[in-house]
Amino acid sequence: MRITIVGAGYVGLVSAACFADFGHDVTCVDKDVDRVAALKHGRMPIYEPGLEKLVMRNASSGRLRFELELASAVAGADVVFIAVGTPSRRGDGHADLSHVHAAAREIGSNLAGYTVIVTKSTVPVGTGDEVEAILRDVAPDAEFDVVSNPEFLREGAAISDFKRPDRIVIGAESARAAAVMEEVYRPLFLNRSPVVRMGRRCAELTKYAANAFLATKITFINELADLCEAVGADVQNVAHGMGLDNRIGAKFLHAGPGYGGSCFPKDTLALLKTAQDHETPLRVVEAVAAVNDARKRAMGRRIIRALGRPARGSRVAVLGLTFKPNTDDMRDSPSIAIIQALEDAGVEVRAYDPEGMDAARLLVPGATMAADPYEAAEGADAVAIVTEWDVFRALDLERLGAVMRRRCLIDLRNIYRRDAAAAAGFAYSAIGTSAAPQAADAAFERMPEPRTAMVSAAR
Repeated sequence: MRITIVGAGYVGLVSAACFADFGHDVTCVDKDVDRVAALKHGRMPIYEPGLEKLVMRNASSGRLRFELELASAVAGADVVFIAVGTPSRRGDGHADLSHVHAAAREIGSNLAGYTVIVTKSTVPVGTGDEVEAILRDVAPDAEFDVVSNPEFLREGAAISDFKRPDRIVIGAESARAAAVMEEVYRPLFLNRSPVVRMGRRCAELTKYAANAFLATKITFINELADLCEAVGADVQNVAHGMGLDNRIGAKFLHAGPGYGGSCFPKDTLALLKTAQDHETPLRVVEAVAAVNDARKRAMGRRIIRALGRPARGSRVAVLGLTFKPNTDDMRDSPSIAIIQALEDAGVEVRAYDPEGMDAARLLVPGATMAADPYEAAEGADAVAIVTEWDVFRALDLERLGAVMRRRCLIDLRNIYRRDAAAAAGFAYSAIGTSAAPQAADAAFERMPEPRTAMVSAAR
């Protein structure tokens, strides 16, 4: 089929590459001149494992093109996906639909023959009705249908999620439009990916409801972790026992510093605003958003307490800046609030992340970026693991401790064992564990100061 995708951002670019890989003829349109030029030369605007290879392969085959002009791409398309950004609107937190509306107007001006227009962007309930009204106003004689087809892509695993989805949600008001969408996704039928057909408004709400529920699971286990610490339990054991119940499931029951990223913070806020507008407040989701916001900065205070010395003049190495591993996305990352809390207390911050440092330099300009974890730890009074990148899962703790001023490890992702850290001489603090955080001074009373030769060797 001939597919046009409006927007070469995260969702649009991944969708375009995957649809082309299915064998469809895909044109991806974006108004950003630099972005389109870069994509034409094989340079990706985002980091996503496997995406560059997928784009290059399909662009070379001629199945995937990147363009600036929408007119010809729409006129020749069977299906047009709207995959533009819907950020939180300044001032009130509602989803900003200005880009969606603008895309609809331009699409309407260029329709030729029956076309299915699909909102792939995450949009509030009723947006499909608004898009349809715009199209009817711009092109009253055009033949088209508007469909909602929300995405459920995890950053860092987006290609796998697209090609092996848990479900494909199609919100269509006509059988003809639903049939076209099933043809678009026909290559996935071999994987027996379930196609769930529903009304357009149901599909729009399904996306928000799914993200809000996952955010709730994360926040629940984070609060439970605090209770575990208070009563002498281990949240990892509790979560394991909970997750074995099929009604609950183990996913998203990993205690940590709070959720971030491009979806959960924005989507929970937009859902709350929609509920308030319809006088049906969602008290559980309200609590989730408030608790998560407070938790991020509280993690900074946790690090300060674990130092066991005055914060001002101390140095902390922060390992991991992106909101999750395998992405360069810094949006609403817990690391931002954590670093700000540390800096407000007078702590010097050195940081390292495999992919997020370019964006982090703009968001936390006071932090010094390092070339690797060991450089970040040089002269540090503590190391805090904030994002669970694989590169942090097997650090050489002896080498790490050798370059530090004081051996203190604050593990906000629970990826190390307490006994392993203790064997390397570290005071160790984790999330939701029964042992109380140990002040760094207690460990250092038993340890010699790091030697210059050891520091040099560690470099």
